[in-house]
Amino acid sequence: MRDFPYWRLSAYYFFYFGFIGAFSPYFTLYLQSIDLTATDIAILMSLMQVMRVVAPNMWGWFAEHFGRRLLIIRLSAIASLAGFALFFVTTEFAGLFVAMAAMAFFWSAALPLAESLTFAHLDSEASRYGSVRVWGSIGFVVAVLAIGYLLDFMPIDAVLWINTLVFVGIAICAFALPEAARAPAHREGASMRETLRRPEVRALLGACFFMSAAHGALYVFYSIYLVDNGYGKSFVGWMWTLGVLAEIAVFMLMPRLMRRFSMRSILICAFACAVLRFAMIGWGVESLLLLVIAQLLHGATFGAYHAAAIAAVNQWFPGKLQSRGQALYGSVSFGAGGMLGGLLSGFTWETIGPAWTYTLGSAFALGGLIWLVRGWRPELAANGGRVA
Repeated sequence: MRDFPYWRLSAYYFFYFGFIGAFSPYFTLYLQSIDLTATDIAILMSLMQVMRVVAPNMWGWFAEHFGRRLLIIRLSAIASLAGFALFFVTTEFAGLFVAMAAMAFFWSAALPLAESLTFAHLDSEASRYGSVRVWGSIGFVVAVLAIGYLLDFMPIDAVLWINTLVFVGIAICAFALPEAARAPAHREGASMRETLRRPEVRALLGACFFMSAAHGALYVFYSIYLVDNGYGKSFVGWMWTLGVLAEIAVFMLMPRLMRRFSMRSILICAFACAVLRFAMIGWGVESLLLLVIAQLLHGATFGAYHAAAIAAVNQWFPGKLQSRGQALYGSVSFGAGGMLGGLLSGFTWETIGPAWTYTLGSAFALGGLIWLVRGWRPELAANGGRVA
C-alpha cells in the first residue's frame, strides 16, 4: 500500500463532507430567514435526497459502461458549484427549487463513485476505509463548529459565500485524485440481478431505507429545533460537532470492531441506538444531558451503521458492479429513505409537532431493525466471511 493516495483521498472527503457541515445545519436557517414555511424548507432540502435516487444510478451506469469514474467526479464538482451559484440571484421558491435541483443533481453523483474509487485503491485492505473516511467527519466538524461561531457575528446569508468556498475546495481536490487500477476479472462473476436476489442484500438495502428515513427530521429541522428552544447558533454548532466527534471515534475503531463482530451484529446495535436516540431528541430538548447523550449516539446511528453497510456493499458487489452497488446503496438509503423522512417531517412538524415528528423517526428505526433481523439471517447468508 506504499502508493495508496491517502492524503489526496482524505482531502477530498474533508471538503466533500465539509460542505455537508456548512450546508445542512445552517442553510435551513437561511431559508427560514427569507420567510419560507416549514413545508417549503422540507421540500427544498428533500431535493438533495431526490437527486440521490436519480443521479447516482445514472452516473454509476455511465461509469460502469464507459470507465469514466474520475471524469464524472471532476465534472460533478464544477457543475454543482455552478448550480449553487444560482442561490445568489433569487429568493423566490421557484428559483430556489431550480438552484437546489441543479446543485444536488451533480453533487450527489460524486460520492458513490468516490467510495468506489477509495475501495479500489484499498483493494484487499478494505478495513482501512474508516481511516480515510474519518477525514470527512473532521471536515464536517471544522465547518459546522467554525460557522456556528461566525454566524453569531455575521448575517445568516454569509452561508452562501462560505459554501461557495467549500465547493471550490471540492473541485481542487477532485482534480488531484488519481484513478485506481481496474479490479481483476475473477472478481466479476456475479451479475447485478443475482446479487439482488440474495436475501441478506435485500434485507440490508431495506433496512438502510428505514435508517435514512429515521434521520429525516434530524437533517432538516435539528438546527431550527434547537434555536426555537432558545439555544444559540454556536451551541447548534457544538451539538453537531459532538455527534460527529462520536462518529470519528467509531470510524477509528471500526477495524477492531469488524474483526471482533459481524457486520450484522454491528448494524443491529446501530439500529437499536437509533430507536433510542430520536425519542430522546423529541422529548428531551429541554435537558442538556439528554441532548448530549443523543448526539453521542450518532457514532452508532451513522458511524458504525455506515461503515458496516458500505463494507458489506463493497463485498457483495465486486468488480465492475461496485460503482452500481455503491450508487444503489446511496439511492435507496440516503436518497429514497432520506427523501421520505425529510418530506414527511415537513408535513408533521407543523401538525403533530416536533416531539412526535422525532418519535416517528424512532419508529422508522424500529421498522429497519425488525426488517434487518428478520431478513438477514446468518444461517442463510453464510459465505465464509465475517460479513454474515
